Amino acid sequence: MKRIERYLITGLAVVGPVFLSVYLLIVVFQFIDGILGRLVNSLLKNHLGFTIPGLGFVLFFLVLIFVGFLANRFLGRRMGQQIEKWFSGLPLINLVYPTIKQIILFISAQKEFGFKRVVLVEYPSKGIWSLGFITNEQFYKINTALSRDMIAVFIPSTPGPLSGFFIFVPREELKFPDISVGEALKIIISGGVFKP
Repeated sequence: MKRIERYLITGLAVVGPVFLSVYLLIVVFQFIDGILGRLVNSLLKNHLGFTIPGLGFVLFFLVLIFVGFLANRFLGRRMGQQIEKWFSGLPLINLVYPTIKQIILFISAQKEFGFKRVVLVEYPSKGIWSLGFITNEQFYKINTALSRDMIAVFIPSTPGPLSGFFIFVPREELKFPDISVGEALKIIISGGVFKP
C-alpha cells in the first residue's frame, strides 16, 4: 500500500506542474484573447463577415511591443517608476508584483548579460555552498592586483533573484555542476523545491 501511495505522489509531482502550466496558459490565452479579441472580432464580423481566433492574443503582444518601444524611446524611467508606484499601492497586487517583476527582470538580464555558466561557491562561509552565475572571467586589473585568476560571480537571492551578491572568487575554488542556467534559475526561484 505504501508503494502505491508513493507512486501516486510521484505521479502527481510529475503530472501536476505540467497540467497546471498548461491550464494557466489556456486561462491566460483566453483572458487576453477575450479582452481584445471580442472587440476586434465583433468589428470584423459586422464589416467583413468573419472572425479570427487568437487575434486578441496577437494584438496583446503588439501592444506590449509598442508600450516597450514608447518606454524605451520617450517615456523611459519616469513612466516605469509611476507605474511601479501605482502597483505598489494596490492591496494584494503589491504582494505579488515585486516578485514577478524581479523574476522577469532577472530572466531578461540573464539573456542580456549572458550568464553562461552555473557555479557552486563556498559562500557565505566554509562548508555552505551557494549557486551562482559567472558574469565575467576577464578582470585583468583585479587578477594582477591579487596575483590570482579571479572570476566574477553573481549569487542571486531567493525568491526574487534580481537581488543578491556580487563577489570575486579564485577560479580554483569554484565547482562547476552539470546544471543549465535555466535549471539553476528554477532551483533559486523555487527555494530549492525544483530538482533538475
